[in-house]
Amino acid sequence: MDTDGLTFACAMTVEERIARRLGPTVRVGLGTANGVPEGRLVSFGIAGALRSDLPVGTVIDATRVVDEDGHVLWEGGPLGVASARTGTVLGASRIVDLPAERARLCAETGADVVDMESGPLARSGRLAGCVRAISDTPERQLGGLAQAAKPSGETDYRGFFRALVREPRATARAARDARRALKSLEAVS
Repeated sequence: MDTDGLTFACAMTVEERIARRLGPTVRVGLGTANGVPEGRLVSFGIAGALRSDLPVGTVIDATRVVDEDGHVLWEGGPLGVASARTGTVLGASRIVDLPAERARLCAETGADVVDMESGPLARSGRLAGCVRAISDTPERQLGGLAQAAKPSGETDYRGFFRALVREPRATARAARDARRALKSLEAVS
């Protein structure tokens, strides 16, 4: 993957740490709450699968970003991430965790995965690509772990512990799945 002239835009601190070895990075926060930076951008981080045949840890090197109505926001060639699958990212305005909603969005938009940052980055006209690792699936949702990040992209430890108390097994499983996705991002080259 040629990263010359690219800035890796990440939602969360943990994604930003991983991306730094690839080149310049910026933490844009959840849904780009921190703003969209200048330059040629790569949307980099974790995402949720909309299809059941995409397991946790799968890396998607996107060729398209669509909105919730299926309108194409960005289209381009893959960045050339070794061992990644190409696919379409749905840029959602919220966390999509319910299996029925994932199935509906997949059917209506043709997207494979969903995140909250790729849409705003694509709308900026500066998106050069998207690299996303799957952290959750229709069968393995985020559940309470969705409350473990602040809009700024920092870890919300109170939210994480609340989720752990309410749903200890599901939260622990979701945290393991997120770690697996992050390990897949570490292998990106």
